[in-house]
Amino acid sequence: MDDRFEDIASRPENSIFQVVFFPDRVYHAQYLNATRSPRYRYNVTEVRSTVDVAVLKGQVYLDGRFLSNFLRIEYRGSRLVELARERNRLLGRQLVGWMKLHPRDASLSAEAEVRLEYCRWTDAYQVEIWQTLEVPTGARAHDLSVLDQMGRDGAITRVRTFDAALNDIKGLKALELAFREGPRQWPSGRAIPQPEWDNNFGRTHQELRVDQPSAEANTVRDLNYYVDFQRGFLLQAEDVKPIRYLNAMMDGDNPDVKPGNIIEMRWLLQRELGGSLIFFHEVTLPPGKVEGTHQHIGTEELYYVVEGKGVAYLGEEDDPALASRPTVEQHVFGLGKKACKAVPVRKGSVLYTKSGGIHGIRNEHSTQPLKFVAFLYHTA
Repeated sequence: MDDRFEDIASRPENSIFQVVFFPDRVYHAQYLNATRSPRYRYNVTEVRSTVDVAVLKGQVYLDGRFLSNFLRIEYRGSRLVELARERNRLLGRQLVGWMKLHPRDASLSAEAEVRLEYCRWTDAYQVEIWQTLEVPTGARAHDLSVLDQMGRDGAITRVRTFDAALNDIKGLKALELAFREGPRQWPSGRAIPQPEWDNNFGRTHQELRVDQPSAEANTVRDLNYYVDFQRGFLLQAEDVKPIRYLNAMMDGDNPDVKPGNIIEMRWLLQRELGGSLIFFHEVTLPPGKVEGTHQHIGTEELYYVVEGKGVAYLGEEDDPALASRPTVEQHVFGLGKKACKAVPVRKGSVLYTKSGGIHGIRNEHSTQPLKFVAFLYHTA
């Protein structure tokens, strides 16, 4: 982090928009493993997070001399806790992480498994991967308070297959990550025969591979977390090829199911998003087409209408301000018929649906498309 941020952090404009400097500004140096000795200094150049995962990259200095490029992985494990609990197990002090590095030079891409140790300072499982553990020629030996963390399964480790990718730390573009239980149960110490994996709950993304409505080939199984180090994106929506869906989020007995009820989605951002965001996309409903009414569980979604007019459906009691609006019966995807409120929407209308809420949307215009953009994200 640039030290100049300290000088502007308390200005009135930043007090209003405090998100500008989070989380980089609050990442205290003493959380990093080698700082138990004052001989070591870190230069953290990037911090990224997604759901339970935080990744830092940068350089480590020893006695003022450059020592190594590094990656630090932190994983808070809330999802893996649930999976282990279903097996009547508790997570132990160690987990295993699978990692794949994507450097600027794709030929240097590499993957490996590493051990992560639980750390009370961060309340997370963590590991630091250094490009080298060897001190520079002519330098003093490692401080003993740090040396005892170093080794193959240590909190500071080296993964030889990552050496080439870490050589250009600035050029490290992205990481893929997944986590599993350690080899032994806690506190019994018994071996775990089939450890559970947290691979981002079977995460997928949409990618146009077959120009056929609702083609299974357009759903790509990632099965991991994705951490993107790119700092900025400029996109033109029309440059992103749309993927078409037939009778999206509808069951076969829904009266809106029709052979030509095809809508389009331009998936603008998916795996690139940090935090709990899943996607940001643009949806086009041609004249007379419908996106099926559906319920969200464990996620929230926001629609913002940018073009056209139509009718939206919300759960009957979801928004108390709609009590006077007409109540209609809608087929809710997978749940049968439910009472909903029908409300007109137009350019500038916002539909915000929280976990447990119901929404759907219809273009009733005979000639004009209805377009909206949507954010969807996990609520935990």
